[in-house]
Amino acid sequence: MSSSASGTGRPRRGDTRRRIQDVALELFAEQGYEKTSLREIAEELEVTKAALYYHFKTKEDILVSLFEDLTRPLDELIEWGQGEPRTLESKKELLTRYSVALRNAGPLFRFMQENQGTVRELSIGDSFKERMLKMMALMQEPDAPLIDQVRCMSALFTLHSGMFALKDVEGDFEEKRKAVLEVAFELITRAQQDPEGRAQAGPGS
Repeated sequence: MSSSASGTGRPRRGDTRRRIQDVALELFAEQGYEKTSLREIAEELEVTKAALYYHFKTKEDILVSLFEDLTRPLDELIEWGQGEPRTLESKKELLTRYSVALRNAGPLFRFMQENQGTVRELSIGDSFKERMLKMMALMQEPDAPLIDQVRCMSALFTLHSGMFALKDVEGDFEEKRKAVLEVAFELITRAQQDPEGRAQAGPGS
């Protein structure tokens, strides 16, 4: 099966919790969440089920922990954004920080896309959607025209879909991340412009 569990065939010391998450997510993607057992995860890691239970009691615990690891920095980012004026620069900083938070979340987004039923059943989808709505509120003005609302929404989801779409494109990962971020910047800048094309400062600036 996959070689990511342990490059040498033996579990590495230290990052056991992270390795369990990585291997579980890989197996969920390969054969589906419902068809993957804790026993298979333990076998792939070459650890006992007891060692696995020390960190996670169920598959759901593993999946919830993955979302918590993603949403924790997102909650911190939302809190930061709520204390900032809605200037173009603060919105660009919001996108930059979110891009960094998403840097290792590609496999989790692929899981969400391919296992939407499971995501809905575990209510983690609603939790993530709630945070996305808060992020959207920070990105757009309350009275923005519909086309600018779409641009703000697209700026956020460009960060999601861009890295997913570029995963098989040749090139340095960091360069691809910055290219995706640049496109998001273009969208949010356009949304922040007045009819004459001048960038608005935003309320509170």
